[in-house]
Amino acid sequence: MMLSQPLDDPPHPRSGFTRSWSLPAPAKTRPSLGNTARPRLKRTTKELGMNQSRPGGNRPWPKSRQGAGEQNEGRLPGLRLRCVFLAWLGVFAGSWLVYMRYSSYSELCRGHICQAVICDQYHKGIISGSICQDLCELRLVEWRTCLSAAPGQQVYSGLWRDKDVTIKCGIEEALDSKAQSDAAPRRELVLFDKPTRGTSIKEFREMTLSFLKANLGDLPSLPALVGQVLLMADFNKDNRVSLAEAKSVWALLQRNEFLLLLSLQEKEHASRLLGYCGDLYLTEGVPHGAWHAATLPPLLRPLLPPALQSALQQWLGPAWPWRAKIAIGLLEFVEELFHGAYGTFYMCETTLANVGYTATYDFKMADLQQVAPEAAVRRFLQGRRCEHSADCTYGRDCRAPCDRLMRQCKGDLIQPNLAKVCALLRGYLLPGAPADLREELGTQLRTCTTLSGLASQVEAHHSLVLSHLKTLLWKKISNTKYS
Repeated sequence: MMLSQPLDDPPHPRSGFTRSWSLPAPAKTRPSLGNTARPRLKRTTKELGMNQSRPGGNRPWPKSRQGAGEQNEGRLPGLRLRCVFLAWLGVFAGSWLVYMRYSSYSELCRGHICQAVICDQYHKGIISGSICQDLCELRLVEWRTCLSAAPGQQVYSGLWRDKDVTIKCGIEEALDSKAQSDAAPRRELVLFDKPTRGTSIKEFREMTLSFLKANLGDLPSLPALVGQVLLMADFNKDNRVSLAEAKSVWALLQRNEFLLLLSLQEKEHASRLLGYCGDLYLTEGVPHGAWHAATLPPLLRPLLPPALQSALQQWLGPAWPWRAKIAIGLLEFVEELFHGAYGTFYMCETTLANVGYTATYDFKMADLQQVAPEAAVRRFLQGRRCEHSADCTYGRDCRAPCDRLMRQCKGDLIQPNLAKVCALLRGYLLPGAPADLREELGTQLRTCTTLSGLASQVEAHHSLVLSHLKTLLWKKISNTKYS
C-alpha cells in the first residue's frame, strides 16, 4: 500500500518500512489532428515547483517570456542609473540658474546701499532736500519692489506719506569694486563737488544757465527754467540757497531723467516730481505697464521669451479701445517732444516696457532715462569716427548715417521719434483691431514707419501723418465709454 507522503519521510513507527510516493497517473493526452499522440515530456520537481508558482495552471512559463524577464532585470539597473543621473543633472542646472538669477538680482537691486550713502551725506551736512528728514530720520519712505534695469540706476516702487511713489537713485560710485570700502567719501568728492564753498547765488545761477545751454541748446526759455531750479533748491522757502541745497540740485541736474522731468513738468504725459534728497528723488507711482511681464518678479522677467511676452500683452492687456486711447496719448507725447518749449527730445529706446498708463488708461511715460535732448545727441555724434551706421548710435536706437567718405557721423537721425513709435504700435494696435479699421490702420502705420529723420521731411510730413493717425483712432472710440 503506497501513501502520499513526502519522499524523505522517516519509517512509520508501527509498520517498520519506508514510505514512498509516486506521481499521479498521467492524464489522457488529447490527440492531435494528425491522429498522432504528442510525446509527453517528463517534468522534474523543479519544474513542478515553477508550475505551482504560476497561477491558473501547471504549464511552465514560456522560454521567450523567461528570457524577456531576465533581459528586463538586466536592463533595470542601467535604466535606474540613467534616471538618477538625469534627475541630478536637472537639479544641478536648476540650482545654477537660480544662483545666476539671484546674483543678477542682488547686483541690480541695492536700494539699501543707496539709502545708506544718501543718509550718510545728509547727516554730514553735505546734501539737503525736501524729503531728507522723512527718508533718513523719520523713516517715512518705504522701499518696496525693485524695478532696476541697471546697477547704476536704482529704481524702486515705494510708499511715502500714503502715496504710491517711484524712488530713483544713482549709485555708480558706490558700486565700484575698488571703492566699496570708501563709497561715501567718493560720492562726496565726485558727485557733490559743485558748487564749491564761497560761490555766490549769482555765480550759481550763471553756472546753471551754462549747463542747461550745453544740454538743451541756446533757447530763449532757459532763464525761466533756471528760475524753477532755484525755487526747487530753496525747498524750505527761506529765500536763500544754502551750499548743501545747491550741491543737491547740481547733482540732480547731472541725471538725464531729472533734467527731462524738470523740462516736461507742465506736460500731462510725464510723471510729476514729488521731492528729493541729494540726487535721490521721488516721482508719482509707477503707472500700469503696457506689457504684463513688468508685473512679474525681477527673477522671472528674463526667463520670458519675446513671443510669450507678446502673447501675454495680448491676452492679459487692456481691451482694444483702451489700447487705442493709450496709443493716442503716446502720439501726443511724441508731439510734445517735437519742438517743445525747451527744444526737441529724442526717444532712444522705444519699447513697450516704457509705455505706461494710469487707472483711467491715460498714457504716462514710465521711464524717461532714454529720452535725450537733441543738443546732447548732436554733441555726441558730431565728428564721431565711424565705419558704418552702427557706430553712430546714441542710446539703443538713436542712429545716424555714417559718411563713409569722410568716415564721420552725420547729424540727422535715420528715424524720427514718430517712425519708431509707429513701428511699436503695429504690434500693439493691429492684433484685435476692428475689422473695418484694420486695413486702413495698417496702411497708415506702414506709411508712418517709412518716415525719414531728415530735417526737410520732418516739419510738414511728420505733423501730417501724426494728425491722421490720431484722428483715425479718435473717431473709432469717440462718443463711447472709452473716450
